[in-house]
Amino acid sequence: MIKTLMLGAAVGALMLTGAMTQPSFAQSASPGANPTPAAVQGKPDVVSSQQPDQWLASKFKATDVIGTDNKSIGDVSDILFDKTGKIEAYVVSVGGFLGVGAKDVALAPSSFQVVPGSNGGADKLKLSMSANELKQAQNFTPYAPPSATTGMGSGTSSPASSGGLTGGMHPPADNAPTTH
Repeated sequence: MIKTLMLGAAVGALMLTGAMTQPSFAQSASPGANPTPAAVQGKPDVVSSQQPDQWLASKFKATDVIGTDNKSIGDVSDILFDKTGKIEAYVVSVGGFLGVGAKDVALAPSSFQVVPGSNGGADKLKLSMSANELKQAQNFTPYAPPSATTGMGSGTSSPASSGGLTGGMHPPADNAPTTH
C-alpha cells in the first residue's frame, strides 16, 4: 500500500514539474497571434494605456467635421462598430440648429482625414464633401428590433394568416384557407 502511494506521489510530482517547466501560453504567444491562448482561457487582454494615435469614444463624439472649404458642417454624433469591435462608420449629425432638424449620415472611416486643430485645439475630421452634399446624403437609420405582438383579445393567429412579423412577405401555406 505504501509503495502504491509513493509511486502515485512520484508520478504526480513528475507531471507537475513537467507542466511547470512549459512556458505559459501568454508568454509564448507571438504578438498578433490569433486567437491568444490567454483569451481562450478566459483571461482578459488588458490594455494599459492610450497611444498617441488612438482616440477615446468619449472624446471622439462631438468632434467637428469640416468640409472642403474647411468650415464646420457637422459633428460626430455616434460610432457604428460590429461585434468584433471594427469601426464600420462614423455617424455625422448635419444641419439643424442645436440638434433640432438635424439628420444623421453614416460614413466609413476611410472617408475622413484627421486634421490637427488650430492653436493646439482638438483635432477635426475633414470630408471631401460640402455641407450641401452631406445634407443630400442618405439618412442613417439605427437598427430597431421588431416589436413583439401580443395578440391580446384576438386569440392566436398563425403567421400564414396574419403575415407574421415579416409583414406578409411569405406566401400562405399550402393548407391555409384562401379568401377571395
